Amino acid sequence: MSTTLQHLWHSALNFVFYYPLFMSYLWMMGALIFYWKERKEPPYQQPAELDVYPMVAVLIPCFNEGDNAEETISHALGLDYPNFEVIAINDGSSDNTAQVLDRLAEQHEKLRVVHLAQNQGKAVALQAGSLLTQAEFLIGIDGDALLDPHAAKWMIRHFLQDRTVAAVTGNPRIRTRSTLLGRIQVGEFSSIVGMIKRAQRSFGRLFTVSGVVTAFRKSAVHEVGYWSPNMLTEDIDITWKLQRAGWDIRFEPNALVWILMPETLNGLWKQRLRWAMGGAQVLVKNLDVFFKPKLNFLWPLLFELCLTLVWSYLMLIMAILWLLHFVVPLGDLSGISSPFLPYGSGILLGATCLLQFALSKWMDSRYEPNLGKNYYWMIWYPFVFWLITITATIVAFPKVLLRGDEKRARWVSPDRGMRM
Repeated sequence: MSTTLQHLWHSALNFVFYYPLFMSYLWMMGALIFYWKERKEPPYQQPAELDVYPMVAVLIPCFNEGDNAEETISHALGLDYPNFEVIAINDGSSDNTAQVLDRLAEQHEKLRVVHLAQNQGKAVALQAGSLLTQAEFLIGIDGDALLDPHAAKWMIRHFLQDRTVAAVTGNPRIRTRSTLLGRIQVGEFSSIVGMIKRAQRSFGRLFTVSGVVTAFRKSAVHEVGYWSPNMLTEDIDITWKLQRAGWDIRFEPNALVWILMPETLNGLWKQRLRWAMGGAQVLVKNLDVFFKPKLNFLWPLLFELCLTLVWSYLMLIMAILWLLHFVVPLGDLSGISSPFLPYGSGILLGATCLLQFALSKWMDSRYEPNLGKNYYWMIWYPFVFWLITITATIVAFPKVLLRGDEKRARWVSPDRGMRM
């Protein structure tokens, strides 16, 4: 039995260590493939002119965005696109959002405002906005996001090139950088979020669009029943609904949007827990994909999601056993290595992490020329964000199982960081 325990321990230790290492190199390889094709494009400030300019509606769901609405809407109205309108949806805000939106609507002909009497959640707000417009193409952004003037041209071209494209997700950039957490997230969105999207697109399908900036083909969204009001992360859910229905989804790194992110540990934890719960909801909802051969193109994404969940719980179990063996004798497991730095190979993991950060910053430097200055702060990423992400994943799954599917996902005002 002791030999079996030792074997199981070392097998689990190898999986805990090599799984993130393998995924890191897979992401880097996929991102490089994507970048090799992308580099032929002109700089993002100079998108090619389109043959036609179909009507576009920019949807901005707002909940308690009185401090951000004017700046966000001003940038949306500044799109370098000849045929668009902006629809702001006030989702039962309790602050002065309604007054700010009404004042702006009086000043700008291209802005329309709709007020929902009660807070219904982002999914319902997006659907309400989409039903108000005649536009076939919708660009959804958050109420605190600053849309780049060229974003519409970069995204709409994909719909014109291919009628099977249902959504095009953009490239969020962090503008809250006054604290360590903010600076780390600048690198995270390049080296983790952006790199994974590039890699997934190279290998076939995306796990999720970015809820903060995505363009949709309205007829495709209508076909799958719009956004689900009971899902905590409506962006992940609509991605899977569209892909299950046979639609294609693309990533356009030139379509930039500047966003606010949490810069306190409490705000960061709430955000990552919601993301993790949304991922868990999608996992539970889409497990049947494994039993549908026609949807085998989604198997790698679902398999990765399952492995990540197993990895997180295994990390928790091994961490507990490692700490416990200092207090209670565990037989042949006494004297075991740390699950975080097994056999001294943590140097390889750390070097891989830094390589991934360096590669991502190099690829994204065409959008932010001074991005390399942020590289120093990324050494802190594993100490804070890995711990929060792993813990959130562990907590999220049982919460989702206990939560059920019928509860409406409503807004909660997030931590928006500290702006200089």
